[in-house]
Amino acid sequence: MRKYLMYLSLFISVSSCSIEDSNPPNFYLEIMSIQSVDIPIEFIHGETHEISMTYSRPNDCYEFNDFIFQPNLNQRTVAVVNTVYTDQDCFGSTEQVEVSFDFQVNSLETYVFRFYQGSDTGGQDQYYIVEVPVVVPED
Repeated sequence: MRKYLMYLSLFISVSSCSIEDSNPPNFYLEIMSIQSVDIPIEFIHGETHEISMTYSRPNDCYEFNDFIFQPNLNQRTVAVVNTVYTDQDCFGSTEQVEVSFDFQVNSLETYVFRFYQGSDTGGQDQYYIVEVPVVVPED
């Protein structure tokens, strides 16, 4: 009897779950074009430096979500990601938004940053590229 109840409970649990979602998500993620960057002209090895970026937010349905940060040796590709809500009335006009992150300098080699600036008419991604040399602090 215990086995029967266990199998019945398992069957009910499995059959009550549905992989179909009748309520689609009320948001999507969008990569925003970075318009300007504030980055030091040099990094000091072992220190943390703030890197700021500005992008345009079309209306208040857009909200900063996160950064895409892809390291490849001493190259870093950076993009800004917004959550765009689809289930609300969107107000406001285009607004400049500044976001930043802290970058820990662990290498003595020059860093190359590629900041995503959108796509051209041919669909090719465009980047603002900045090389930042690393200096060793004086003791």
